[in-house]
Amino acid sequence: MNPTDTTDERLTQLEIKLSYAEDLLDTLNELATRQQDQIELLLREVRQLRQQGGDDAQPGFRSLRDERPPHY
Repeated sequence: MNPTDTTDERLTQLEIKLSYAEDLLDTLNELATRQQDQIELLLREVRQLRQQGGDDAQPGFRSLRDERPPHY
């Protein structure tokens, strides 16, 4: 086997791997962008819910032990 053929084969394999890596990077970037959009949407919704509840509706700590069962 000619050293040039070996070098060409290795170069081709590296180009293939690079292509897969670039595709994966693009996919991950799209995923991260979608997740950030979802996080921002959820933060807006939480903000709206807090505004709807008013300042006096801040829930405090509630223990289930303090509540009466429905059969009492």
